[in-house]
Amino acid sequence: MRQAIPKPSGKVRWIVCGLLFAAVVLSYIDRLVLPTLKPDLQARYGWSESGYADLAIWFQAGYGIAYVFFGRLIDRIGARAGYALAVSLWTVGHVAHIFFTSTAGMLLARIPLAIGEAGTFPAAIAATNEWFPKKERAFAIGIFNAGSNVGAILTPLIVPVIAVTMGWRWAFILTGLLTIVWLAAWLGFYRRPREKKGLSPEELAWIETDPVDTPRPVRWATLFRHRQTWAYMLGRFLIDPVWWTFLFWLPDFFNKQYGVKMLDFGPPLIAVYLMADIGSVAGGWASSRFMGRGWSVNRARKSAMFLAALCAVPIAFAAHAPSLWIAVGLIGLACAGHQGFSANLYALPGDVFPRWMAGSVVGLGGLAGAIGGMLMAKFAGAILESIGSYGPIFAVASCAYLIALAVIHLILPRYQAVDSAATESLS
Repeated sequence: MRQAIPKPSGKVRWIVCGLLFAAVVLSYIDRLVLPTLKPDLQARYGWSESGYADLAIWFQAGYGIAYVFFGRLIDRIGARAGYALAVSLWTVGHVAHIFFTSTAGMLLARIPLAIGEAGTFPAAIAATNEWFPKKERAFAIGIFNAGSNVGAILTPLIVPVIAVTMGWRWAFILTGLLTIVWLAAWLGFYRRPREKKGLSPEELAWIETDPVDTPRPVRWATLFRHRQTWAYMLGRFLIDPVWWTFLFWLPDFFNKQYGVKMLDFGPPLIAVYLMADIGSVAGGWASSRFMGRGWSVNRARKSAMFLAALCAVPIAFAAHAPSLWIAVGLIGLACAGHQGFSANLYALPGDVFPRWMAGSVVGLGGLAGAIGGMLMAKFAGAILESIGSYGPIFAVASCAYLIALAVIHLILPRYQAVDSAATESLS
């Protein structure tokens, strides 16, 4: 029986979490510059709804395919090199948007952006698995996952101002420069715990509370034999499309439904994503708190996901809300639910798979989520062009999380850890 290790006073792991948080902020700023500029660019260059939907679809296709390979690659080369590669790729694609004005041309920049950004969460989760024991992992994921909301808050504040005062191309250039600063900080600071100078023995012992498996290669076919893989993939397939819809279409919804102009996107989007931030941290905190009370990982994670899923139900009424701010409240509550749900779902691979397999599973989940996002983008584009209402889109979003939790529970009634020895024999 392992001796209980007291929680250390060291904070190096939380500095790592801060870097992960900053990277997610920047990734979301970079992917949201185009949606924020969409109403203006659509009017200026004559973009169609289906053309914009195609941008979303192909972004998600590139993102999903690259997500799989990044998950696999990061299992082999580690979080430090993997994240550096991802940031370098997405920065090139992000800045390349300045060379195009049509949706067809924008695709050429959107694909490398998607490929690079696909490495964000596999690398972040790999770093979290390296630096945090299981009891803190969902909370750490909740914190860096909240960076997506901060990025979504900052984008409508800074991008319209840059676009109006300097031109829309400068919005891509100046935000792209921020990722270069982050890359230098990452390469200078990040190391694995045992390689990190200044890490106290007490904090290292805390980080290594959970047994560490020796890395070894695993075949794709082996991963698909485990029900845990399917639970994670189908969960991502069902919930990711809702989040993609928020990211790509919220500014357009506020513009068309309530006449909100580009310079006025800030307040409603800030309110939505502040609520999402609270949900992200609260969702991760809740399951960690439940585990601290002695609940099993299975009960703690699923209870937190159920509470989060309930938050999304009222969004069914958002498209017919009598005022902007009632719609903002309903959408913000759903975004909070999404982030709380995803913080616990993202923790599943680290909960049940050996660390050397988790990145590959995360990659497969990203692909499943992107496929769902592509289908949702096609659906959204068709609905908006045919009936011009967000009602059916929000109706799908309202029930997606309860369905996802039911599917996860049916496939994985208990959070059973994958046996490393059995997996090796299957390989």
